[in-house]
Amino acid sequence: MIRNRTAENEILGELRRDTEERVGELSGMMISEEQGVLLRILVAALAPQVAIEVGTFTGYSALCMASALPPEGKLICCDLNREWTSIGATYWERCGVADRIDLRIAPAIETLTSLPANTVVDFAFVDADKASYLAYYEAIVARLRPNGLIAVDNVMWHNWSMDAANQDEETIGVREFNDHVLRDGRVESVMLHVGDGVTLIRKLH
Repeated sequence: MIRNRTAENEILGELRRDTEERVGELSGMMISEEQGVLLRILVAALAPQVAIEVGTFTGYSALCMASALPPEGKLICCDLNREWTSIGATYWERCGVADRIDLRIAPAIETLTSLPANTVVDFAFVDADKASYLAYYEAIVARLRPNGLIAVDNVMWHNWSMDAANQDEETIGVREFNDHVLRDGRVESVMLHVGDGVTLIRKLH
């Protein structure tokens, strides 16, 4: 409940309402207010030099993260839809964080695999097509610094992934990702009951 967390600020609220008005039912792809607070707290605590977002949509989560970056920090945003991301760009400018955001309109896996070999990632947030979660994870964890964090959204997937009868591509993607992370000796993880489930993953070495 709202009394148990920091309230959404005015500009974030405007962006949420703008998204709801302009994209209708698809606005459900936006993270919840409490997830936004969680991302801001994580980024502020880590003070990342390089952060990555896979799946920017209309820029709400990017604004939450960019506002908590240190002055020299950068957030690389990966998305395919220029129309949706342009909604957020206006709000990034208003909040004075546009210079911290590097928006790349291209398939995310192409952006991730084309990063310079010496790129070290401190923090990443993944909230995109579920069928590709495992590919995104592998591309990021290979560049993640020790004690770096990955936050992954929709890991409960409305509980559909718990039902073996659900065999659509995205449900299988979430199920395989969750199982893979649990078996991965490079990391430790915890699934939080925030929104539709957020898994936090820390690289050990």
